[in-house]
Amino acid sequence: MQHSFLKLVSNLFEKLKQFWESKPSSYIISVVLVFSFVVCSLLSLLVIYEHIHLGRFNEDFRNPFFSIEIVFTLLLITELVGLIFMLPKSVAKSVGKQFELLSLIFLRDGFKEFSHIGTDFSWQTTKEPLISMMIYGFGAIAIFFIMGLTYKLQKHIQITSIEDDQEQFIRLKKLLAILLLIAFVVIGYVDIKELIISGHYLHSFHTFYSVLIFSDIVIVLIALRYTMNYYKIFRYSAFVLATILIRIALSVELYYDVIVGVVASLFILVLTIAYNYFLKGVSDEKH
Repeated sequence: MQHSFLKLVSNLFEKLKQFWESKPSSYIISVVLVFSFVVCSLLSLLVIYEHIHLGRFNEDFRNPFFSIEIVFTLLLITELVGLIFMLPKSVAKSVGKQFELLSLIFLRDGFKEFSHIGTDFSWQTTKEPLISMMIYGFGAIAIFFIMGLTYKLQKHIQITSIEDDQEQFIRLKKLLAILLLIAFVVIGYVDIKELIISGHYLHSFHTFYSVLIFSDIVIVLIALRYTMNYYKIFRYSAFVLATILIRIALSVELYYDVIVGVVASLFILVLTIAYNYFLKGVSDEKH
């Protein structure tokens, strides 16, 4: 019964993944992003010249660069879906994707600071936003560089050499991914509802990362079913800590958020180096 259910879930996941990663879907996403950017830019122009009034959204669209923040938020949402579909393939790659998202969030925050400048480029107006932009920009580049090094060093070792157990572990991760997808839809629904009611978008990336913390813990607990190897369990548990650090980085104020994010990415790099070093001679399992 359990085997049949997991096989059904696995097939459903593969169909959803295939649909999301297909060329038509990529084309539609690209068109939606471009269309959203153009429409929002035009709305900003119409609001600035007082041709239209958008009610509670009027003040936001009065800024000519608000469309940049909108399109980057949409891009991040698509990347979150990609993260969900990455989970069953590799936990390490999934964690790497989380850091990719964090770097993109920092870039979006940099653009958000740019939108605070408006059309007045005097030093008095641009000083504080410019400093924030530089901090977010260099923070994003630091994570980009560190994760690039990490990807080159990572070795993806199967949790067990028993083929049936490995397949079952992957299917359980697919079940978890579908549950994450449901959570993503629920969080998105709450955000859209709040946007319609109050005119304020929650940007609930921190909420989704909170859900990711619990999903990572579940993966650690599931992994115990197939191995008690100290190095592998430590690695999975350290991934959970990295996700917690990302969640903290999304909540603390400027300067501290970038520091925590960069330190968290360094933590993953050091973990990868240490894992590769101690793995030599400890496990002969296939890659």
